[in-house]
Amino acid sequence: MSAAVVVLGGAAVAVFVWLNGASAGQGPQAAPSPSPSASPTPTPTPLTPVEQLLEGADDPLACAVSFVGDGIALEPMLQWQNGLYAGLPIPAQDGLVFAGWYPSSADAAAFTSTARINGADPVSCTDQQIELHGAWKTPEENVAENTQVPILMYHQFTTNPEGESGWLRGNYAYIGDFDAQMNHIATTGFYLPTWDELSAFIDGRLYLPARSVIITDDDADQSWFDLAAPVVEKYQLLTTSFMITAYRTDPPPSIYVLRRSHTHDMHQAGANGQGRIVNWTVDEIAADLNMSGDLLGVREVIAYPFGHYNDTAKQGVLQAGYEMARTIEPGYVGIGTDKLALPVVRIDYGMGLDALVTRIG
Repeated sequence: MSAAVVVLGGAAVAVFVWLNGASAGQGPQAAPSPSPSASPTPTPTPLTPVEQLLEGADDPLACAVSFVGDGIALEPMLQWQNGLYAGLPIPAQDGLVFAGWYPSSADAAAFTSTARINGADPVSCTDQQIELHGAWKTPEENVAENTQVPILMYHQFTTNPEGESGWLRGNYAYIGDFDAQMNHIATTGFYLPTWDELSAFIDGRLYLPARSVIITDDDADQSWFDLAAPVVEKYQLLTTSFMITAYRTDPPPSIYVLRRSHTHDMHQAGANGQGRIVNWTVDEIAADLNMSGDLLGVREVIAYPFGHYNDTAKQGVLQAGYEMARTIEPGYVGIGTDKLALPVVRIDYGMGLDALVTRIG
């Protein structure tokens, strides 16, 4: 602000003039306040692969499974807590044999078979996450174990301790014997391999404990659903039901029951009295097995009808995309067993717990 004096007629009159753009009578303008500087937006922390899986699933039953261990570099995968583990990886490493997944590094180091986790186990995790620890053996250790896997073959079941009459009498297992046998398997430390594990074991890529067993039923008879499946559920034992899909395609009676093919409609005699599977062409066999695989939603292993098979049958199995086939020939599965001629341990009427223990330990 500045002032000026003006002389008018000899008299001095003071006139104040506000300069610098201010109007008379106004006070000085305050200097503009500096605008506050904006705070930088924090960069969000990237989600981990496990967090990404769980966010994408958006399901409280989802479980993100991580895999750790020497030489193991696998991405985590989702499993679901209302079912069994499915499709667990079988990693490979030069000069070593994979020895399974375990819930802790201590179990992995000790090869604790009763703690080992596979597709026979229900998914269970804390805060929707679990870490599985892998273990390895040398090929020499794997061979030295000399594991021989029995594939148990059951058919029909009866509540009659005296058994059933007729030519199929031997097929009927007394349900009391079956219960005792399943209790033995469930409580004495047996490991139940999945079919993909059995395949890798045959190849020498996977170690299986000496006390391993696979439980199967042929034909999916109604007595299997009514009598045997509840026992399987009670003891939580992984089993396989070989179904003739032309006759039935019932949903699994339990999460512990796998449905696999007993062919679609080849459980009938062909022109020479032998099963259709040894009478038909490769293309006919493959077409039948494709129908069965489509209905069941899986191609993995079949059971030959009546146990009949030949080289043509084997070719048909492979052409339809299956990897293994089970016979009715007695024996055990070891490293190098023919995957298209898997032997069995047949369970007939009158074979109680002692008979089973004699055969599988």
